[in-house]
Amino acid sequence: MSPQRSRLRLNGDAVLRGTRAGALRGLLLGAEHVLAESRKLVPIDEATLERSGTVSVDEQDLTAAVSYDTKYAVRQHEELGYRHAPGRSAKYLERPMTSEATTVAALIAAQLRRSLRGR
Repeated sequence: MSPQRSRLRLNGDAVLRGTRAGALRGLLLGAEHVLAESRKLVPIDEATLERSGTVSVDEQDLTAAVSYDTKYAVRQHEELGYRHAPGRSAKYLERPMTSEATTVAALIAAQLRRSLRGR
């Protein structure tokens, strides 16, 4: 019996573009997930702070950020002595960043796998 032969052609540039696109999608989905979870904890009075939450992705550096943009966002986040409505708290962004790290990693990994399959 003669040995079977096969040929594999790899287009490395296309693979890199695809994985980069998958990573960007995963970063966006992960950051949006953290934003959604943090909105469940953000101190709420008139919902101005909650509505100021946003996600941004730096395509060049492959990084994502979740931020809140009010003049008191940092103070509300850091001041542990403030009283908040039930279920709302300081560290409203830090807590989901920590507790949802596994979910965020899974979202990114899923998008990378998807990009490698070409879908």
